[in-house]
Amino acid sequence: MTPTILKKIKEVEEIRGVEVLLAVESGSRAWGFASPDSDYDIRFIYRHEKDWYLSPWDKDETIEFMTEDDLDGSGWDLRKTFHLLLKSNAALLSWFYSPVVYKENTKFTALFRPLADACFSPIAVSYHYLSMSKKYLEACRSDEVKLKSYFYCLRTTLTGKWIIEKGTVPPVLFSDLLVLTDDTIRRKIEDLVALKATKGESYYHPNDWELFGFLEKTIAENEKKSKDLPGGKADKAEMERVFREILEKC
Repeated sequence: MTPTILKKIKEVEEIRGVEVLLAVESGSRAWGFASPDSDYDIRFIYRHEKDWYLSPWDKDETIEFMTEDDLDGSGWDLRKTFHLLLKSNAALLSWFYSPVVYKENTKFTALFRPLADACFSPIAVSYHYLSMSKKYLEACRSDEVKLKSYFYCLRTTLTGKWIIEKGTVPPVLFSDLLVLTDDTIRRKIEDLVALKATKGESYYHPNDWELFGFLEKTIAENEKKSKDLPGGKADKAEMERVFREILEKC
């Protein structure tokens, strides 16, 4: 699908008069547990010409598209990207660590990634994933569960655990998070990954109550420990400098 995705990105650039600086996969295909019928979740950052940013009026800073061949696209303008970075937006941070990159302006990522690392707020991102994991846990509290929901709960729970134990931006690839589990839990999860690769998005699976207990316990531990995490170290003056350099040189 990559040629089709690149064609769509070029089409967006031409129609909207923008340049896409980074485009990545951001869903289950990037996480490493896609189903055969999973969408392609394309996320991107784009910029306009310099004069576009000199207007005093608010403007649309988001581009979205959905195609008949399952391309789900969503992008943020550079200015909105900086506002979200200041808040340590979890989704934005994950884009810069996606293992599936469709398009990249390397000058942009070289300038932006150090800011992303500095703005990373363990406490803010931890609470983001904690909220999500608690929601998905309730969706899994039944004898049969949608396998997709189970994996969303696993990913968000282990991501929260990673932040608490490692203190760094969590990896996007789900298999990298499994180092946080013991051999028994890891084997159970790996078996489910193999199963999910053969089942559709709507597939329901008998609950593994031992695995559910692991999730419930880990989420409770994450909630207890998250409150002691540090915040980010954003430097707004440096962010402004980099913003101008991206507009002038990328």
